[in-house]
Amino acid sequence: MNQFRWPPPPDGTPRRVRPRYAAPRSARPAPLAAVTELVATPHGVALERLITGVGEPVTVFAHGLAQGIPETRVYGSGVVGRRVFFQFRGHGRSDSPPGDWTYADLTRDLRAIADLSGATRALGVSLGAGALCRLLVDFPARFEKLVFVLPAVLDQRASTASRERIVTLLEALNSGDIGQLANQLVAEVPKTFRNAAPGWAYVRQRLDSLLRDGLAPGVAAFADQAAIADLADLSQVKAPALVIGCLGDELHPVGAAEDLAAALPNAQLQIYQRPALLWTDRAELRERISSFLN
Repeated sequence: MNQFRWPPPPDGTPRRVRPRYAAPRSARPAPLAAVTELVATPHGVALERLITGVGEPVTVFAHGLAQGIPETRVYGSGVVGRRVFFQFRGHGRSDSPPGDWTYADLTRDLRAIADLSGATRALGVSLGAGALCRLLVDFPARFEKLVFVLPAVLDQRASTASRERIVTLLEALNSGDIGQLANQLVAEVPKTFRNAAPGWAYVRQRLDSLLRDGLAPGVAAFADQAAIADLADLSQVKAPALVIGCLGDELHPVGAAEDLAAALPNAQLQIYQRPALLWTDRAELRERISSFLN
């Protein structure tokens, strides 16, 4: 049985007694870390930001829970204009203000970055999709185009699996045991790629990020909250929207994507037939997003 071994060899290639696993190599790890900046916001929380590309339009990208800029950049690789990536509070180098955090706080983070960057379009992934929905309830005309990738929480709380995942990840991070943390991150990689170079590179990148910047314990609170009170509150959002879901993902139920697309007056829905989109349908996903936004 091939087991994940930590630490990996310096070249990132796993050593095994069994023959080399010939899995498909089509997936790629998240982009390497880039030079970011800390941006002061009107609500007093400094947020980490990265801007790539040039010109107009400007698109802001909101990441998922316990994820960040490196994992989100892939969604904008084919999008024209400036691309604005950032870290929500408690993630990366962004501030971790005291108190209990809610989706209203995430909305403030997202709106501040969008306003300061002049963004007219927005893409949200998982937690970021929930924060984007919450912002649209208050400001339905804020963006001209919208993309929601794997929405997990709308007017219902997150699944038990989602809560268990973030709690376990925080415990592993706080334990100081790198091997334990690495094993938690390996679970994010589809089995097909766990002993392939892209899987190892992904785990290395995630480890480097978490060990360097940490993850605030306060982020676990989002797994116990609903993003919005009522899906009907999104009925005033007229901007064209693309909602992306997939089958077989217990952290991102396909029903959430279907419900969101039904609630938005001008939405198109794309359901993929298998989970782990960035590993199994990466090229097609990027093409779909860039075609819609461009």
